Amino acid sequence: MKIVLWIVSIILGLALLYFLIPGFFALFVNPKKNYTKDSKLYRTILNAASVIALKIMRVKIQVSGAEKLTHGQKLLFVGNHRSNFDPIITWYALRDWKISYISKSGNFKIPIFGRIIRRCCFMAIDRESPRKAINTINQASELLKEQEVSVGVYPEGTRSKNGVLLPFHNGVLRIAQKANASIAVVVLKGTEKIHKNYPFHRTCVEMIIAEVIPAEQVCSTRSAELGDKIRNIIENNLK
Repeated sequence: MKIVLWIVSIILGLALLYFLIPGFFALFVNPKKNYTKDSKLYRTILNAASVIALKIMRVKIQVSGAEKLTHGQKLLFVGNHRSNFDPIITWYALRDWKISYISKSGNFKIPIFGRIIRRCCFMAIDRESPRKAINTINQASELLKEQEVSVGVYPEGTRSKNGVLLPFHNGVLRIAQKANASIAVVVLKGTEKIHKNYPFHRTCVEMIIAEVIPAEQVCSTRSAELGDKIRNIIENNLK
């Protein structure tokens, strides 16, 4: 009986941390404002909620190549996209780089956490409006240029449901070019198995920092060529 009560108390404690505390602080976030300063408080809440979610989902992350990243340097993080857990795993595993993702508008309507990510400088992109999309790219490049946050993007634009890389939208790479910033190519393996394995099996996810493309090379290369280079890097590491 004591063991059952102990388990129940842990579950209730996790629920308190995961919903009530973020829910309280989310009340102070303007859901219509684009924030230009990252908040230590809301970033801490985001990371704490992320680690709880990953533990509940039984996800273990193995990172390789992190030595290629320079601490304190904000970059454009570009990667493949197979699961809704991809950004969560990336921003938590690489939390020292304070990654703010460009994401679809619907994610900002998620109760509580839509406001939390907004306060951490995450940005919504309107895929149906090229003009609004350009505004988001300009906003992201300014954040990166000011070294306020790193920016995360998925050039595929949406999740690949069969694991094969989708066509790239190379326009997002202009963020690094406008900001004169380096690009870190991140490859994720195994995230598509998380939902299939849960709750009976643990999922081991491999994260590879495949290459960091220097700012000089980023700015001197056309977006299309840069996209081809990044795509080849990701494909080679997935093999």
